[in-house]
Amino acid sequence: MKPAPFAYHRPATVDQAVGLLAELAPQDGRVLAGGQSLVPIMAFRLARPAHLIDINRVAGLDRLDVQNGQLRIGARVRHAAFHRPVEDGPLGALLAEVVRHIAHYPIRLRGTFCGSLAHADPAAEWCLVAATLDGELVAVSRRGERHLPAREFFHGAMQTALLPDELLAEARLSLLPPGTRFGFVEFSRRAGDYAMAMAMAVLQIEGGVITAPRLGIGGAEAVPRRLAIAEAVLAGEPPGDAVFRAAADAAAAAIDPLTDGQTDARYRRELVAAMVYRALTRAAVQDLGLREGSEVTVAIKASALHLIPH
Repeated sequence: MKPAPFAYHRPATVDQAVGLLAELAPQDGRVLAGGQSLVPIMAFRLARPAHLIDINRVAGLDRLDVQNGQLRIGARVRHAAFHRPVEDGPLGALLAEVVRHIAHYPIRLRGTFCGSLAHADPAAEWCLVAATLDGELVAVSRRGERHLPAREFFHGAMQTALLPDELLAEARLSLLPPGTRFGFVEFSRRAGDYAMAMAMAVLQIEGGVITAPRLGIGGAEAVPRRLAIAEAVLAGEPPGDAVFRAAADAAAAAIDPLTDGQTDARYRRELVAAMVYRALTRAAVQDLGLREGSEVTVAIKASALHLIPH
């Protein structure tokens, strides 16, 4: 199918872009960055924007650098930019690990980090990253800038705090301290499909106990979020199978799981327990510096398999 007719606009500056948004948003004007979500639904005529504002020539929106302890990701930065670590610390390694789970390689060449956040699909990996790491999102309009914490940005499935005339110009992630460990896992029926559930664990281990744990889930609820109740189970405890299972159980009990065409709420709740456990065990293996295939990693994976619902 082909999209419905629309007017095409290509601003060259942020001021021009937000000026067009202020004028055209009331006429169902939409921003086009990577287009990997918008263009397909336009082709099926599930969306019929009267105006497209293409920001791919807007100067400055391709920034990807570290400033004042934050990684700053402009609205034009593609997923593929993270195939290799974009900074030398744990954050760069985490993003490089997560990006390989996003769709397929051709999509990663076009889709953008900020576009994924603005689309706010519950199963989007970058949305989970922003929520778990307490990202800061910068929205611009003719009125100026708004700085939104990720926990206030996602309002529901494909619903955000962005106003119609605002452009998500930048996402900011604080650098992780040296020695930070992380684990990320997701489950989908086929590689590249939307995840039915995913989990991210970020933690440090000091004096033999877990400190500063962050535990986020995505794909299972309408919005990605941290699970404070499960983080509390982990804090101050030695890493190990028992505490990881307790945190997984707490996470599964805390969510309001989705029912959709893929599966029901009960399965998703069980799946969240499995994903949380696996994310935590991967973080623990990373902490121990163990190689894939070692006796300990094999034992951890075998134990995790028992938590996968059938």
